[in-house]
Amino acid sequence: MPKIAILMGSKSDFSVVKPAVSVIKSFGVEVEVRVISAHRTPEEAHAFSADAQKNGFEVIICAAGKAAHLGGVIASVTALPVIGLPVKTDMMGGLDSLLSIVQMPSGIPVATVGVNAGENAGLLALQILGVKYPEINEKLYDYKLKMREKINSDDLALQKETELI
Repeated sequence: MPKIAILMGSKSDFSVVKPAVSVIKSFGVEVEVRVISAHRTPEEAHAFSADAQKNGFEVIICAAGKAAHLGGVIASVTALPVIGLPVKTDMMGGLDSLLSIVQMPSGIPVATVGVNAGENAGLLALQILGVKYPEINEKLYDYKLKMREKINSDDLALQKETELI
């Protein structure tokens, strides 16, 4: 069974991570959530990253705010895909986090989703797994079909509503 790790630099980031956990679990994929800080627990970050593949993980999501180095630290040690999830901050509204994650040095790629975009981080991780696991790929197509049906239904309802004005 595929397995995704979600790491966050602080427990306070869980509200941003929770939508990723929900969407991943809704696809029947195992997810492990941990608090590991690039700055406060660097040994744990390196150890987790070094053993991630051996421990069955296939994708790692790293949520972090402010300096937001967690994704880069993890990506520097593993060859697994790493997704950065920038967390909104009071200082710059998350722009600081976004720029810290997206501006990785050459050779250390970290895919990056929008600020506080936990659901998209989870979906991107599932899309990466979908390349290897056809059942996940099929569920992603169903997920997108349901979104399309909802938008088409909303469009039709709005057209009917505006006819009455």
